[in-house]
Amino acid sequence: MNWIGLYTMFRREVERTMRVVIQTLVAPVVSAALYLFIFGTVIGAKIDDFAGVPYITFVFPGVLMLSIINASFASASSALYFMRFTRGLEEILIAPFSYFEMLLGFVGSAVTRALMVAFLILAVGMVFGAVSLVNPLGFVFYVAAIASIFAMLGIIVALWAEGFEQLQALNTFVITPLTYLGGIFYSITMLPPLAAQITVLNPFFYFADGIRSSMIGYSEANTMIGLVVIVGLVLVLALTVTHLFKIGWKIRS
Repeated sequence: MNWIGLYTMFRREVERTMRVVIQTLVAPVVSAALYLFIFGTVIGAKIDDFAGVPYITFVFPGVLMLSIINASFASASSALYFMRFTRGLEEILIAPFSYFEMLLGFVGSAVTRALMVAFLILAVGMVFGAVSLVNPLGFVFYVAAIASIFAMLGIIVALWAEGFEQLQALNTFVITPLTYLGGIFYSITMLPPLAAQITVLNPFFYFADGIRSSMIGYSEANTMIGLVVIVGLVLVLALTVTHLFKIGWKIRS
């Protein structure tokens, strides 16, 4: 394992994150605070407690999940695309890196950014009185696993994109709609039977449910199915990205 190379990649991406801290860390925290104020404080005041907790505490895990998805996806996609654009990726390709180490470098830095965002939003949630954390280790696991999934999706999009506007195509037309339809602001028990059955097929439902179960101890999904979906996506995407690096898709002429 090329630890020096991995540390260099990791340090560079963390420094890049800190250079634009308003965009990378402050903006998601402000957005989360607005969500909590509108959906938790304003609307939540009209809603009775759900699953034994106030509504703001019930929706907080979904708000946090939305932020870590955006953070990890943006971190990996922008980092790799700009390296393609500036031809900086060639330096990594000729360095003594394995393809798996390249994957670890990009995904590790994206997960770190997502964890930074997650803990900052936890601090905001405490201000609103929305934070409950019954399983801290489970919380870190779900945040890291979900961030890894979207970091690898960001890598795939960055390899595919031929222009800056295409970087947000998957996020705009797939990720955001499925996130809002995955039960981040509502319980599946509030839906008609058909809509509830469709929601169960949405992997984002298991992402939100996993974080919610680690925070408030309440789960609407089968925990084992959720773990299989999350771990399975991590493994499949890791193999896919490693293979794309190996064949040089869009990164070798």
